[in-house]
Amino acid sequence: MVKGLYSYIKQAWKKPDAALLRERMIEWRKSPVFTKVDKPLRLDKARALGYKDKIGFVIIRVRIKRGGHKRPRPNKGRRSKRLHTRKNLRMNYKWIAEQRASKKFTNLEVLNSYQIGKDGMSYFYEVILVDPQRPEIKNDKKINWIAKPENKKRAIRGLTSSAKKSRGLRNKSRQLKVRPSLRANKRRGK
Repeated sequence: MVKGLYSYIKQAWKKPDAALLRERMIEWRKSPVFTKVDKPLRLDKARALGYKDKIGFVIIRVRIKRGGHKRPRPNKGRRSKRLHTRKNLRMNYKWIAEQRASKKFTNLEVLNSYQIGKDGMSYFYEVILVDPQRPEIKNDKKINWIAKPENKKRAIRGLTSSAKKSRGLRNKSRQLKVRPSLRANKRRGK
């Protein structure tokens, strides 16, 4: 059976070269939190998620801090119930990366994202953003749905793939308590 280029790229990313990835992550740590890149690092993954090498598509590398989400402990002026420092975050890191990219680049819409690495301190994601005002996007039948007004601020509203997974909308069962929303079910869903 003849395989294409993307299948070999996919296979290579299952066990990436550790030394090369470590060198890259050292550079990524020094770079800003949001870095615009010319080409996606994982071309197979980007193409599978809807990326095209044309005007209107932008790839942003996002760095997210790992670890527990702890608040600073208040030293006065709280009742004991509000003195806690632990924060159990119900979002996954990928969704957080998409939200931050969406807030930073307000004229672009988040299409999807994928992980490119993690070290002891950070997660690194590449977020695919689309400019819905571009005529190249509006005239493309496969992606022009993102220009419709109901798809504004997808990441913040929890409509991207990772957000839906984090919200528990992937598994469909009768016992599911997250539909139509967590708020409708008194926050008992997750």
